[in-house]
Amino acid sequence: MSKSNYLDIKTIKKHARELRRNVTDSEKELWEQLRNRRLSGYKFLRQHPIIYKADYKGLNYFIADFYCDSKKTVIELDSSIHDEKEEYDQFRDEEMKLLGLHVQRLKNEELSEMNIVIEKIIFYLNTIV
Repeated sequence: MSKSNYLDIKTIKKHARELRRNVTDSEKELWEQLRNRRLSGYKFLRQHPIIYKADYKGLNYFIADFYCDSKKTVIELDSSIHDEKEEYDQFRDEEMKLLGLHVQRLKNEELSEMNIVIEKIIFYLNTIV
């Protein structure tokens, strides 16, 4: 296999940009609450690459729905398809925890009560030292 087939940082960034262009309605709704430091002054990035392993073949990564660097926190929005991907989600969460990241998972259905979701996120961020 040639080196050009391995994932490099340019490919990963391109993938993240594509995801930002094709955002889901739920992600768009939550992003409106998180962007521009609207949530208690915390800066969030959306569709942010998290590299968890690098070897001679290239980089292994996840794309976090939302990421707050100051609190090293990932917020993942889960749709109903995640009910079938619990094992993979657990693997992702464990890998991110090994990197020192905190992971908060929210269900898309929770966004119907946005005030409660915002309170939940703020409470979670405030529990992180």
